[in-house]
Amino acid sequence: MATKPTLSAGRKTQRLRLSEVADSVSASAPTLSPTRTRSTPPRAFHREPYPATPVHTKFTSNDTLAPPVSQPAKTTPIPQPTSQAFWLSLYFVFNLGLTLYNKGVLLSFPFPYTLTAIHALFGSLGGTVLLRKGWFILPCLSLAEKSCILAFSALYTVNIIVSNASLGLVTVPFHQVVRAATPIFTIMFSAALFGKHSSLAKRVSLIPVVLGVGFATYGDYYCTLWGFWLTLLGTVLAALKTIFTNVLQSAKTTSSPPWRPRLSALSLLYLLSPLAFIQCVVLAWSTGELASVRQFGADEMNVGRALALAVNGCIAFGLNVVSFTANRHVGPLGMTVAANIKQVLTMLLAVVIFDLSISWTNGVGILLTLVGGALYARVEYTEKHRNNS
Repeated sequence: MATKPTLSAGRKTQRLRLSEVADSVSASAPTLSPTRTRSTPPRAFHREPYPATPVHTKFTSNDTLAPPVSQPAKTTPIPQPTSQAFWLSLYFVFNLGLTLYNKGVLLSFPFPYTLTAIHALFGSLGGTVLLRKGWFILPCLSLAEKSCILAFSALYTVNIIVSNASLGLVTVPFHQVVRAATPIFTIMFSAALFGKHSSLAKRVSLIPVVLGVGFATYGDYYCTLWGFWLTLLGTVLAALKTIFTNVLQSAKTTSSPPWRPRLSALSLLYLLSPLAFIQCVVLAWSTGELASVRQFGADEMNVGRALALAVNGCIAFGLNVVSFTANRHVGPLGMTVAANIKQVLTMLLAVVIFDLSISWTNGVGILLTLVGGALYARVEYTEKHRNNS
């Protein structure tokens, strides 16, 4: 009977100790932040806490988030000069250099289609290098815009075919006289297709330019009927090619058709060069020129001629870049006037370099063309200054 109170007291003491331990554990448990909430599961048997349940944190304005991942900066094209005089000067330098250089190259490599394919190949290679160096950004084109580029490349190729075919049916002086009328067709198509009309002063200034080339190239005029129409068609195609080269580089407006892309000069050259290369190779194959090139490469090709062709391709690439950029800043009509002036400057350089002689008629034609070109430049400058003021 004496042991019962002792057992009861011991149990009370044990319960008291367990209660103290539980209270101490609950007191030492970490307290949650006011901004953190969690639900505590019910305790079934003992007072030991369960493992903490997942805590859903509510961020307040004082909390700091991880800094955003920095995105790589978009590459911007390298700025280019916009002066018309600068690009026209480069155009004359590269065009005259390539014309005179081609005269020497074609004497030892008489394959015009293959030479044009080499020019297109170097245009593709050069465009790829400039794209990787960040000189321009290639836009994302739709299927309709890609079809437009393909059609323009076909115009480029057809122009080469017609020009070469007409040269076999007419004399060179006659071919140059008809091609001198390209500015006239440029005015007509610009007005008919795009509603861009030239002023009377511009049209008057073209008279000495066109007549001057006729006098400067005066000589043995001969043509067949088929040759005349082919030469005239080549002149029309040259005018259209110059106009659309400018249109593809012009800013798009709300009235612009959805199939017309907006490209820079380098982007246009990059997209056109591979197409022109393929088309010229097909032309060389279809005319039998490619077989002659293979035979020439096996029998007569050497390091010197290969190096000369490579230099020729580099000059052609530079001319294409300058020509497209000048077209964008000067306009299609200005480029056709510059092409006429280039013809007479080529004659002057040929007289000086190759010690050739010209008649008084040729001299008067050269002078007329240069005066007409200066007059056109004056009119262009005056009208542009008036529009900006």
